[in-house]
Amino acid sequence: MALGVRYPKQNCSLARALEAVGERWTMLILRDAFYGVRRFTDFADHLDISKAVLTQRLSMLIEQGILVRERSGGHDDYVLTERGRSLWPALYALMRWGEHQTDPPSAQRLFFHAECGTRVDAAGYCAPCRYSPGPEELEVHPGPGMRPGRTDAVSIAMRTPHRLLEPLDTRAHARGTTK
Repeated sequence: MALGVRYPKQNCSLARALEAVGERWTMLILRDAFYGVRRFTDFADHLDISKAVLTQRLSMLIEQGILVRERSGGHDDYVLTERGRSLWPALYALMRWGEHQTDPPSAQRLFFHAECGTRVDAAGYCAPCRYSPGPEELEVHPGPGMRPGRTDAVSIAMRTPHRLLEPLDTRAHARGTTK
């Protein structure tokens, strides 16, 4: 029997949040969307997720107003909405928590405030600028815990420092060329 995705008897904001993003694969799809993954095939290749499950999760995220599907150059792009972008602090906190649960603790990715070049702290705060930059103001770099074993175009593109939310150019990496 499949697990339900609703919590009708729970009068709780966490239950409502889990109804929107708590299914398996959903947070990984969102993570990749923040990293600039936009194409269905790139999500499928990078996550090793079945096309049927990916289709269902993307449809649910669109229905929830977290992603929007945009037609671009003969294919669909899946782009975070403002509501989706507002999930960044929660996603960042979960990633940081996960980093500290590894032995030894090690960051796979480091986040820098693009404007000043300072690494943001565990809470996403930029000390010199005295605020927490939004995801559109952050640049992601490979961290000391990054393992370069994966060879799909998305994984290769993610090894290059880039701004969050900006589309990854996976086609160049798939061809074996980069800019």
